[in-house]
Amino acid sequence: MAETPLTDRIGPERKPPGLAEYRRAGGYKAVDKALRHLSPEDVRNQVTESNLRGRGGAGFPTGKKWSFVPQGDDAPTPKYLVVNADEMEPGTFKDRLLLEGDPHQMIEAVILSAYAIGASQAYIFLRGEYVTAARVLRQAIAEAKDAGLLGHRIRDTDFSLELHLHMSAGRYICGEETALLSALEGRRALPRTKPPYPQAAGLWGYPTVVNNVETLCNVPHIVAHGGDWFQSLSHTDDGGTKIYGVSGRVRKPGLWELPMGTTAREIIEEHAGGMRDGYRFRGLLPGGASTDFIVAEHLDLPLDFSGLSKAGSRLGTGTMIILDDHTCPVGMCLNMERFFAQESCGWCTPCRDGLPLVTATLAAIEAGRGRPEDLDLLEQHTRLLGMGNTFCAHAPGAMEPLQSALKHFRDDFEQHIREGRCPYR
Repeated sequence: MAETPLTDRIGPERKPPGLAEYRRAGGYKAVDKALRHLSPEDVRNQVTESNLRGRGGAGFPTGKKWSFVPQGDDAPTPKYLVVNADEMEPGTFKDRLLLEGDPHQMIEAVILSAYAIGASQAYIFLRGEYVTAARVLRQAIAEAKDAGLLGHRIRDTDFSLELHLHMSAGRYICGEETALLSALEGRRALPRTKPPYPQAAGLWGYPTVVNNVETLCNVPHIVAHGGDWFQSLSHTDDGGTKIYGVSGRVRKPGLWELPMGTTAREIIEEHAGGMRDGYRFRGLLPGGASTDFIVAEHLDLPLDFSGLSKAGSRLGTGTMIILDDHTCPVGMCLNMERFFAQESCGWCTPCRDGLPLVTATLAAIEAGRGRPEDLDLLEQHTRLLGMGNTFCAHAPGAMEPLQSALKHFRDDFEQHIREGRCPYR
């Protein structure tokens, strides 16, 4: 059994496997096993026992999320499964690897997950810029339909499933599951009030589960080999492997599937080859732009959902953005906050008005027009735009890199203001 089940069939010089090659490597055996020998409840229980947690950023237990879907003869129908493939988190590119490199793995995951929750319709909500992923997915979906793996009475069983590929018009807010559902319905991508949660009333008001690409791609391997095997792949209580990524001034930026709980030091030094010559490590965002900076003293913490909390950060997507000693932390924060301000849906006042003010304040500091009181203003906004003060998690996520930069790199902010210039230029 592969120690890197998600990426075992993916390589830089390999084309995505077609249906025949995928089946020779054991593909769709989990579908046959589940549809012929396991009940939907059995599959849900396996996923729960595996301790698979969401790989899209929040880390919510997948089996628990599925358990909220109404079951039984009186449950509302139809039910929907939606794959969140709208990968717009800055610094994140792991789902693209899976979709472009092994599309049938995604389709098998959709079949099994839809079977587990009783869904008859499934959608892959794909980022509009992922044109290569769209092409290979369309081809794989057509192959699966021709082989009787999608459609009416799959594999001559009572289970039927229609799978649709939806290309997103593209907004960061679509990564929030209820905004994604609004966009999928053809409406403005605005988050919804919760409760009700999508598992009870989601797409067009019917029970819906939304899961990330990487999350669902684990399901075929869990069904094939069991929850205990999946747990054994991890260094921590969080089951399975994780696709970790590194971007920035390292020798070999990229993606690696490693045991959950691998340390940042191992990933940077052994897999990414360490920092480039002439550059020194200062810090990193561990899971895309909407996570808190960690610094050198935290590099030996396990990169899992609980380990990073000790450093005041979180795993997020597990794709690190490296800050080096030639890059201005103020300018880096400005770049991220400008993105978050642009991508606000504008629904609530703290996000709509607060993020542009934060951006303007950072721009003034970076341009040499900063005032000492600006740092108090920024710190105030990291609280005012924090969790519980906004309609969704967009603005609180935007505040994470800023609040941690003010903590770890405050001298840089003060030097900008004191000298009236950016010292990195």
